[in-house]
Amino acid sequence: MAVELVWLAYVALGGLVGVMAGLLGIGGGGIMVPILTALFVMQGVPHEHLAHLALGTAMAAIIPASMASLLSHRRHGAVRWEIVRYLTPGILVGTFLATFIAALLPTRGLAIFFACFMILMSLQMLANLKPKPTRNLPGPVGLGGAGLGIGGISALVAIGGGSLTVPFLTWCNVKLPMAIGTSAAVGLPIALAGALGYMINGWGTPGLPDAALGFVYLPALLLMAPFSMLLAPVGAKLAHRLPVAMLKRIFAVMLMGLALQMVYTVFTA
Repeated sequence: MAVELVWLAYVALGGLVGVMAGLLGIGGGGIMVPILTALFVMQGVPHEHLAHLALGTAMAAIIPASMASLLSHRRHGAVRWEIVRYLTPGILVGTFLATFIAALLPTRGLAIFFACFMILMSLQMLANLKPKPTRNLPGPVGLGGAGLGIGGISALVAIGGGSLTVPFLTWCNVKLPMAIGTSAAVGLPIALAGALGYMINGWGTPGLPDAALGFVYLPALLLMAPFSMLLAPVGAKLAHRLPVAMLKRIFAVMLMGLALQMVYTVFTA
């Protein structure tokens, strides 16, 4: 594929992620990772680095969106900062350490884990399953442990943690608006620790593209991030005009398809 077409694909991917984030309140890892994997195949990235480069680039691309989301929820007073304070240490450690685990896993293993997680998340969206608030928040140690798990899984599938943090907080009797705002606040440390970890683990790895900073491919990042942020407000406006419930089901099916496509890509590349 010509370089110009690849760049255009990154711009389009950033715009798609931004619209979906604004429209459905869903992070872009599930979209970015499979499509980035396919684009990296077209660019001739060695097979053994495909999933790692896609995950690291997606984590870095989540950073600006996480910052914008955090500031928005902070302005509305929808962040429980005492929860953020206790979740964040575990999240930082879990996310950072999981990138080292990811670096040891083969591309096919990472692709299978990613696909299984995305399919489970899609089924949950299709069934509209939501945890019932049946318990209170744990103490600092419990929240730290929860952060460790949330961060670890988030790093392995390149998500901002919302699909894990919101259900956990709702289960712990945190009202949904506060759960969403608090999840947005912890999404930033997830993205930062994940991006840093993938950069460190990929540093000096032979075979990566020249413009890669470890497992973060800078051209893709720089082209996706601004268009993602630019088009997120468009998605938010469309949310008031379109049948979001139906679109969410369509999106869930699309996520399944992309996840399976990623597995097919890494097994046939």
